[in-house]
Amino acid sequence: MTTLLEIKSSVLRQVQVCPSFRRRPEGEPGSTGTDPQEPAAGAWKPGDGVEFFAQMRLILKKGEGRQGLPCPEVLLRSGAPAPAEPVDPNRGLRVLTQEEVEMLYEEALYTVLYRAGTMGPDQVDDQETLLGYLQQVFGTNPEEYAEAIERVKKAKAPTYALKVSVVRAKNLLAKDPNGFSDPYCMLGILPASGAPQVPGSHKEQRFSFRKGSKRGGPLPAKCIQVTEVKSSTLNPVWKENFLFEIEDVSMDQLHLDIWDHDDDVSLVEACRKLNEVIGLKGMSRYFKQIVKSARANGTAGPTDDHTDDFLGCLNIPIREVPVAGEDRWFKLEPRSSASRVQGDCQLVLKLITTQRDTAMSRRGRSGFLSYMLLLGRLLQFEHRPEERNSSSWRGELSGPAATVLCLHGAQSNLSALQLAVLHWVVSSRHHQTCTLDYGYLLGLLEDIQAHWEEASSLPQEQEKSLADSFSAFCEFGLRLLRQLRDYFPATNSTAVYRLELLLKCLSKMQVFQPSFEICPFEAELNMDIAAALKKGNHEWYDRLLNTKSPREQPGPQRLAGLVELADAVYEDLQACYGIYASLFHSIVEIDFFTLTFRQLERLVAKEAWVLTEELSPKMSLEVASGLFELYLTLADIQRFWSSIPGRDIRSLALAGIHAPFLPAVKLWLQVLRDQSRWRLQGAVNVDTDLCEATLFYTELLRKKVDTQPGPAGEAVSEPLCVVLNNVELLRKAAGQVLRGLAWPEAPSALEGGLPRPLLSCTQALDEDLQQEVHTVTAHLTSKMVADIRKYVQHISLSPDSIQNEEAVAPLLKYLDEKLALLNASLVKENLSRVLEALWELLLQTILQALGANLDVSADFYGRFHFTLEALVNFFHAEGQGLPLESLRDGSYKKLEEELRLHQCSTRECIEQYYLDKLKQRSLEQNRFGRLSVRCHYEAAEQRLVVEVLHAADLPALDANGLSDPFVIVELGPPHLFPLVRSQRTQVKSRTLHPVYDELFYFSVPAEACRRRGACVLFTVMDHDWLSTNDFAGEAALGLGSIGGIARPQVGGSTRARQPVTLHLRRPRAQVRSALRMLEGRSSKEAQEFVKRLKELEKSMEADP
Repeated sequence: MTTLLEIKSSVLRQVQVCPSFRRRPEGEPGSTGTDPQEPAAGAWKPGDGVEFFAQMRLILKKGEGRQGLPCPEVLLRSGAPAPAEPVDPNRGLRVLTQEEVEMLYEEALYTVLYRAGTMGPDQVDDQETLLGYLQQVFGTNPEEYAEAIERVKKAKAPTYALKVSVVRAKNLLAKDPNGFSDPYCMLGILPASGAPQVPGSHKEQRFSFRKGSKRGGPLPAKCIQVTEVKSSTLNPVWKENFLFEIEDVSMDQLHLDIWDHDDDVSLVEACRKLNEVIGLKGMSRYFKQIVKSARANGTAGPTDDHTDDFLGCLNIPIREVPVAGEDRWFKLEPRSSASRVQGDCQLVLKLITTQRDTAMSRRGRSGFLSYMLLLGRLLQFEHRPEERNSSSWRGELSGPAATVLCLHGAQSNLSALQLAVLHWVVSSRHHQTCTLDYGYLLGLLEDIQAHWEEASSLPQEQEKSLADSFSAFCEFGLRLLRQLRDYFPATNSTAVYRLELLLKCLSKMQVFQPSFEICPFEAELNMDIAAALKKGNHEWYDRLLNTKSPREQPGPQRLAGLVELADAVYEDLQACYGIYASLFHSIVEIDFFTLTFRQLERLVAKEAWVLTEELSPKMSLEVASGLFELYLTLADIQRFWSSIPGRDIRSLALAGIHAPFLPAVKLWLQVLRDQSRWRLQGAVNVDTDLCEATLFYTELLRKKVDTQPGPAGEAVSEPLCVVLNNVELLRKAAGQVLRGLAWPEAPSALEGGLPRPLLSCTQALDEDLQQEVHTVTAHLTSKMVADIRKYVQHISLSPDSIQNEEAVAPLLKYLDEKLALLNASLVKENLSRVLEALWELLLQTILQALGANLDVSADFYGRFHFTLEALVNFFHAEGQGLPLESLRDGSYKKLEEELRLHQCSTRECIEQYYLDKLKQRSLEQNRFGRLSVRCHYEAAEQRLVVEVLHAADLPALDANGLSDPFVIVELGPPHLFPLVRSQRTQVKSRTLHPVYDELFYFSVPAEACRRRGACVLFTVMDHDWLSTNDFAGEAALGLGSIGGIARPQVGGSTRARQPVTLHLRRPRAQVRSALRMLEGRSSKEAQEFVKRLKELEKSMEADP
């Protein structure tokens, strides 16, 4: 490139002596050519050097403004609102049925009317305000409101319970000679009927579990619980949880005593037995035993060496417990004015309901699901997208909304983790239909992380709900990143900040990946992000190329557009370096600038090489000037290479690109133009206009139909069928018109007599129209999605008592009606396209139905297998419809395999897993090495003999280029050989060709070896001293084919049998269908099998 850079300085010197000249705007008359036979009026004429050098001056000044790398302060020029992100109603919260809305309204009213506890300062305490707010949310009129209130008031009141966590105590009195105590707690509920009636003339006396009660009888045994004894401490930590049923929330109270344990006999055990006592007599007997070991008011004599000492008590009225629960320190109180106590006790209290008389509870809907639906309803009411700056909403709920949610969450006994999960699941779904602030979503993820130590208590369905929300949000985020430049332009500081928060959300989700049993991520998230960025770069470049420099245009006309394209690529790389690179590197550890530079540099270099080769024989003064401007921009792009670490000039696509530009230097001195080039350029412009007009016509047709509202519930739109037919006819007609422009005496080298530009134009037009046909077809079939899902759901929910034909009949009737309309409305080619799209839609819908119904009966899957075969016959239509080979391909094979495996028992799936291993073949036989073994069965001893001989060409897994291999030998499936343990060879150090010659014996019956899937599995591992062992490869050998099993032994030593050479391989996705089925099953045998395999896979490296 240095050759042309030297020319640049000499040209500048010439430009300095030329007078200033401003180019005419493009809109002025005479600025563009209208007659392809003559040069344009604004083109350079012979001897017109003033305009030539004025143009060169503009070109060179553009390059001078690009010296140095950009800084963010220069690039961020706008603080306007960020561009609106795409919304998809289908990805948002599920629309509730009218019945579900009514049940949810009843649940909310029940929550408010039967609230218990003390309201906080930030909560709305007025019941009428809360009920009025719910009336607005659910849009009920006064009559409906009154009926709902009356119905809820007639319902049975809920059963309340108090959750108590005794966490710790501090600064207790020392009661033992060693200066410590051995504290424990006794706690229970004082019922309303046992409320003390103390005369005013007596001393103030508090209730105690250990003293004789003056309250008319002992407490019920179920009300008393006791903690463990903590020895020799004044600051005990218990962290024990208790649950007490509450009969009267307005009068009952929680009582807690703390005692110092001094008795030889375990008082704790005696207290625990209270829960086994039935009746008042038996319970009184136990209280007498307890009282015998306790001092009465601390007045015991000196011989009482083994009695418990009182350390303090607490009395907490149930009505004073906050509705949201509380975690606080309570100061210990004396049981009488004569008692001396000190210290504090930390309790966590929460008032919940265990039984609720609502429709949702009666139908088995969990509090988790009820809260999710209620939160979704309130969120949609509180966040209205039509309000200004709705995309910056951070989840600020009104007082009534926050109060209702707090009441319901507490009454449903939802933990802090469950509440965090629910708010994330609902908000992330709502965000995809009505944009929220990413800072709010990030805060929700941080709330989940803060309580993630409770993740083990999260039920599987709730964990799956969280995993599904992560998957959906990741998919949504990746879609945005693919269109990074559209939704997060580098010049908009607001959009860039939203991008930063989005990346932090995606990065935060990776924190939870190792904790999921149901992993929502198919690969590392940063790999998915990098793939989305690459795809987005390519799509952005293709759009830019098609807009500025379409390939179907001739070279001279493309040149100006390619210069604009190169300028756009340079500006984009500036934005990547100055804005995006630091965000992606610091948050998700992706080198976005290097990734983008390599990709765009290669693409623009490819276009430049092709164009310069095309223009070399057609060089003109205008072309030469355009090439010079293009070269300077490419040189500016190449300078970014210096900021990439570890760069190698040999991998640069722009290396050496200056060579094709050198001929243009000579032509800068020419003033003549080639008239034939103008004639050809004008002709191809006409062809291009024809293509653009054709595409414009089809686009107008589709937009016209989209703007016309169709009849409600109409799945097959007749106007869409008309558009589809018109586009197909237009595609055929346009192709005929363009082929009619062929040269009468075309060279034999040109296909069909078409010049290359015209041929390219024809092909591009056909591809665009084909894409338009595909778009309209997808639009047509999308109107049938809801109905098809409804009928497939009908099949899945049909009881087993209904015959398969009866369950499938509504779907087939619906398809028959719609396809009759399509057959009458579409031409043959379009009908085939719609049938193929509809077939794929049906297969995907059934697959989704299977995924939503895991671990169900075999009859369920048998019914869908029947449905699949019925649909195949329906679409084949005895040869009049789609061919069988296309029907039974692609998604059909996946669905059929899913159904077959779902109908298998757990053991059959395990056997299928091992059969898949036996069927698997290494794609490259020597890629992971070979293992030589010898196996036979000794019938007399009833044992299997396995001899591991040697291995060869193992992969190098250590830094020294070698490995320390050993072989694990095990029999499978496990249920065939339950008592057989795996065995292993010795470790052979520093070798890729180990020799073992080791014998292993397995005492197993021959019948088990002949069973389906029985095999011996050899796993080769690399032994590591300081870390986990590395997986090298595996091989399986079926036991049914070895000597002594397949046929009886005939004389001679079995040791003389020829060894078997097994090619090692790595497990691949296509052999894990059975494993996926097992992962979805809840049986103990399936889960233990999957757990054991996952523990082995932790040591396996990714397939290189």
